[in-house]
Amino acid sequence: MIATSYRYIVRRAGVRSGHAIIEGTRIGVHDVVAMVRTGCSVDAVVASFPKLSRAQVYESLAYYEDHRDELEPLVAAQTAELGV
Repeated sequence: MIATSYRYIVRRAGVRSGHAIIEGTRIGVHDVVAMVRTGCSVDAVVASFPKLSRAQVYESLAYYEDHRDELEPLVAAQTAELGV
């Protein structure tokens, strides 16, 4: 069953092209997923984005799993920019 609500994930018109972001930030869920995919640990993501909590990072990963078709192109583009 796919979750329909998330505590920390929102969409805001005009922010990051309307893609899913972590509430209170401009950090896209796809940004977090791309970092993890390129080998960063959850702690490393939090260190890179000090405004994030571990719970927000884990929820971003859960959101990705529930919305893979939507987010995969964004994650792929992000990791391609990093040369991964």
